[in-house]
Amino acid sequence: MTNMRIAELLPPPAHYQLDVIPFRAQIFEGDGTTPFLPYNRRDYYKIWSISGPAKLHYADKSVEINKPALIFSNPLVPYSLEVFSDDRSGSMCVFTEDFLKTKERLDSIQESPLFKIGSDQVFFPDRAQLSFIYTLYEKMVSEMESTYIYKYDVIRNYVNLMIHEGMKMQPALSDVHHNNAASRITSLFLELLERQFPIDSPHFVLKLRKANDFAKNLSIHVNHLNNAVRDVTGKTTTAHITDRIVNEAKALLRHTNWSIADIGSCLGFEYSSYFNNFFKKNVGVTPLSLRK
Repeated sequence: MTNMRIAELLPPPAHYQLDVIPFRAQIFEGDGTTPFLPYNRRDYYKIWSISGPAKLHYADKSVEINKPALIFSNPLVPYSLEVFSDDRSGSMCVFTEDFLKTKERLDSIQESPLFKIGSDQVFFPDRAQLSFIYTLYEKMVSEMESTYIYKYDVIRNYVNLMIHEGMKMQPALSDVHHNNAASRITSLFLELLERQFPIDSPHFVLKLRKANDFAKNLSIHVNHLNNAVRDVTGKTTTAHITDRIVNEAKALLRHTNWSIADIGSCLGFEYSSYFNNFFKKNVGVTPLSLRK
């Protein structure tokens, strides 16, 4: 048996971003050599099925996958997948939040019971459910290859059917607290922090700026996060966040022509004065001085 960790924690290269088409679907089967469909972890939701044996790790929880599982992934909740055999099969689709939004559905997908942070996201379908799910994936892949002008409307209906099918199932999540929980939590925190960068648009706004923001996305108490990060790295959670924001601010000041106000705004500062004070406190000079 081969013990192999799939690099779900690392963002793919920039050329894999799905900026043009807001949906992708894939079926993989056989000896496990078919690569997973790459996608931008910052923005894309994912519904995927996989056969075991494998283990899905969250911050300090794991799920044993010893039979076909259906998994719903929120891009703000990091995880890693550990597989124990090269002989794997499954299917997946990835999509943006805007893809599912219509005039009839304006609520955020993050409030959905299946994608909401802290909710159960792993299910074990029975034989009939598994057959239905596979049929939906086949239809989505087929529709993607068609020239039908309204194919995304059809695919959207298939995705919604998949979501409703998941809502009928009983969650499979069982907590397993690891001996190396502090290391795992720290690794996921650092990955979640790094996932927000680099910032490539002045219209982007940094969403996770405080320790509480990260703790919420990892579904753990902020004190638990702070203690784990300090024990493993010797630095506080806030220090890591501050250092990363400062480094990004320096890069944007040096390598873009965005206004200082725009840079401060995309880094999460409501007013330019707040950004100026933050930057001077941590760098020793003002943003304008560094740019000059």
